[in-house]
Amino acid sequence: MRKALWGAAAGAAVAVAAAGGWWVWSQAREGSSLVAEAAGPDASAQAALPAGAEARALGPLREVLANYRKIIVLLANEAQMGAAEKAAANQAGMALFHANIAKSKELVALLEEGPLAEPRARLQVLPALLDYVESDPALFDADRLAFREVLRQWQALMARDGSLPAIKLHRRMGEDLDALAEIERNYEKELREVFGRFDSRGITLKRERWDDYVAQLQRLYSREAILRDHGVVLAYPEPPVTDKGKGKAKDTTDGAEINGRELPPKTVVLTFDDGPHGTYTPEIAAILQQYSVPAVFFQVGSNLGTVGADGKPRLTPRADVSKQLLAAGHVLANHSLTHAQLSKRSGYALRDEILVTDKLLTSVDQRRSALFRFPYGARNAEGMDILSAAHLRSVMWNVDSLDWADPVPASIAQRVLSTVDKEGRGIILFHDIHERTVKALPGILAKLVADGYQFATWDGKAFVVPKGGPSSSAAAGASTAATAGNYGQSWAIVVGIDDYARWPRLQYAVRDARSVREALIQKFGFAPERIVTLENKDATRANILAAFHDKLAHSGMHKNDRLFVFFAGHGATRKLTSGRDLGYIIPVDSDPQQFATDAIPMSELQNIAESVTAKHTLFVMDACYSGLGLTRGGGNANFLRDNFRRVGRQMLTAGGADQLVADGGPNGHSVFTWALLQGLGGKGDLNGDGIITATELAAYVAPAVASASSQTPAFGSLPGSEGGDFVFELPTDTEFLSAQSTQLGSEAIAMNTKLDASKPAWLPGPQVASSGSSGPLPKVVAPVIVKDLQGNDQKITPPQAVTLSNRQLAQRANDRGLQLYREKQYEQAEAQFTEALKLRPDFALAANNLGFIYYRQDKYVEAARWFDNAIRMDPSRAVAYLNLGDALEKSGAAERARKAYATYLELAPKSPGSDKLREKWGL
Repeated sequence: MRKALWGAAAGAAVAVAAAGGWWVWSQAREGSSLVAEAAGPDASAQAALPAGAEARALGPLREVLANYRKIIVLLANEAQMGAAEKAAANQAGMALFHANIAKSKELVALLEEGPLAEPRARLQVLPALLDYVESDPALFDADRLAFREVLRQWQALMARDGSLPAIKLHRRMGEDLDALAEIERNYEKELREVFGRFDSRGITLKRERWDDYVAQLQRLYSREAILRDHGVVLAYPEPPVTDKGKGKAKDTTDGAEINGRELPPKTVVLTFDDGPHGTYTPEIAAILQQYSVPAVFFQVGSNLGTVGADGKPRLTPRADVSKQLLAAGHVLANHSLTHAQLSKRSGYALRDEILVTDKLLTSVDQRRSALFRFPYGARNAEGMDILSAAHLRSVMWNVDSLDWADPVPASIAQRVLSTVDKEGRGIILFHDIHERTVKALPGILAKLVADGYQFATWDGKAFVVPKGGPSSSAAAGASTAATAGNYGQSWAIVVGIDDYARWPRLQYAVRDARSVREALIQKFGFAPERIVTLENKDATRANILAAFHDKLAHSGMHKNDRLFVFFAGHGATRKLTSGRDLGYIIPVDSDPQQFATDAIPMSELQNIAESVTAKHTLFVMDACYSGLGLTRGGGNANFLRDNFRRVGRQMLTAGGADQLVADGGPNGHSVFTWALLQGLGGKGDLNGDGIITATELAAYVAPAVASASSQTPAFGSLPGSEGGDFVFELPTDTEFLSAQSTQLGSEAIAMNTKLDASKPAWLPGPQVASSGSSGPLPKVVAPVIVKDLQGNDQKITPPQAVTLSNRQLAQRANDRGLQLYREKQYEQAEAQFTEALKLRPDFALAANNLGFIYYRQDKYVEAARWFDNAIRMDPSRAVAYLNLGDALEKSGAAERARKAYATYLELAPKSPGSDKLREKWGL
């Protein structure tokens, strides 16, 4: 997808097109050379392509597409297939899948070492190949997902070529990969809208529904024909036998083979085939560690290394990934040497597939298991005999994720969960060589943990559930992350009242409500149509109650949804004859002399909270009062582990009965709402894991507001709560810092400095590094004293940080660095960007941002070095060239600055300030 289209999809087409509109289709270019436009003005003078070069490259690309389509047709309507047909379809589909892996390697090799390896030839043919991927009229949206891995490898190839044409192609491929991610999201959400056509040379989203796409493919191919092409013709099913004792399935399971149905009820084994993969295997390991669950990794020997003529194994760097898996408590197993179909092998060729891999695994670590899985599940008697002689055991599966065929993570997750529910136990087959598996896995694990499943591992003799596993304590180990991505829909009611008729008028309540609403939409993905907003005259008692009883009740809220309620306005407290306080929120039409009858008591909100369907509900009240029925205090690490199973009803209030809301916060906000917005902006992520629970938010906001005003916010759980904790998942911050980046004003910075002074301290964490390699220790936040909803002191403990991969930790460090930059805390920001680069040395975003911190501190030579590093890591990032030019100009390197600006203008010719740059430098 081109930047212009991407911007339109994001609601900002004009701005983005101006920044990156180089790839715009021109109707006037008919008859011109695609190569000339992609490779630059001198391309037409270059040598002609080798004869048939374009066709030679397009051939394998079309084969990849055909195989991909056939896989989808093979596995469509899988629920309607019989066992034999499903097994045949799976076997044929896996063969097509691995054929595609080989074709993808061929496409990369063609440009690296084949006839198109010469840079000029490569730069001439790639635009035509991209034109096919982006705009061939015969392609459907979902077809293009077949080319994602090839595009990534081509982009890496362009990154090693420092020429300007290569940089442009690198940029173009990056935009296409963005488009493919959008296509995946579209299918996953099953949107019905049709994207408009754009005059763009890139991928234009046509948005056919997935069912329509499959139906189109089934007009091109049939499952029967595909299976026949693979040597399979299925017999008609035999008629059912109704006599007693007949019709019972014959048990053909060899005693030496394990298939998953012999496991105890509600027990699963996670298995991952075809690795190790340099990127996805560590990501999967990090997710498994978050949930404290074990897995078995069936590894292909050729990924680990080779065995020389002298019989000595020689391991590749990927073997280090295998060692890290063992160190994390997982099991390594054998998946053959080359992933061949072993049922068609015999003799030494068959023995080597099994025994050479066993030698490589033993070289990785003597603790390798005695487990073997036949590729495609295709085995023969000779192969089983070789396993027996080598004391290896065959492991099959009874739950197939089909992640090798299905491009949509949500569909993969649904398939696994429904099959596990049907089987009640089993061995689940995944593959650790796909990004979609990484995306699908958290949701699968969260649901299995919530449903009480146990996770077994191999102990050398059998599959057993380790002591202390997640199901041994009804879901221990499923961290806060279990809920972060697993809400169904997000709902909100936002109320702000300034214009009271009979109560004192307020200044900032409406602005507070609007800012909270904006944060919910822009930062946390709440859909505007699922937010009920009531301001001033519309915020009557009847309308507020109707928002709960009518609008939410009839809008389709489900049990796995979340509800956020924000009220900014007056609050009041009434002393009951029993001596107990009862708090009220004051609607716009309330009379101070009659608020006991025309305001909304907290007892009524409690009743609403108990009747709401949503899994988790959080009330945030920017009003002061007291008097609520508290059933339980804030969160702790124990109940957060099974957070997704527990209902949560929580409330955070601005202060007590004898207090006034402080309206003197920055940017026209109350102090409480300003602190709330800062907490939701990232400061409330006290343990640094990218997830903010209501408990964490209260632990940040309450002390912060108390330190900056005379208010003492209160927090607790309402009746009906079972200990669940509302969760916000922070989005990643992808801003490349530049001269256009904004910072907070002096008033806001002063307030944040005061708020942060009361931030809870960190305690020493457990001595466990992040998954896959060394890294920082998890953060443990000290307990915080906060008022409960009755006005009494309580101690709340924010949850421990979930374990993240180094890649995730690097992103979090970068996000903190950006937050600190905006507050002009350059030294601390520099430390965070440095931490991000320690965790991920190829992190171009952090490299650029670190360079800009140097630039802001007038260290121009150092800044230029880091901008250079960012460009080496990501040569198509236009802003890095602009930053480099600025730093070089300031350091006196005018000629180098001119060159950097020229590249920037090539990549972003219509960006703001581009005309001034051209005029100044004569470009």
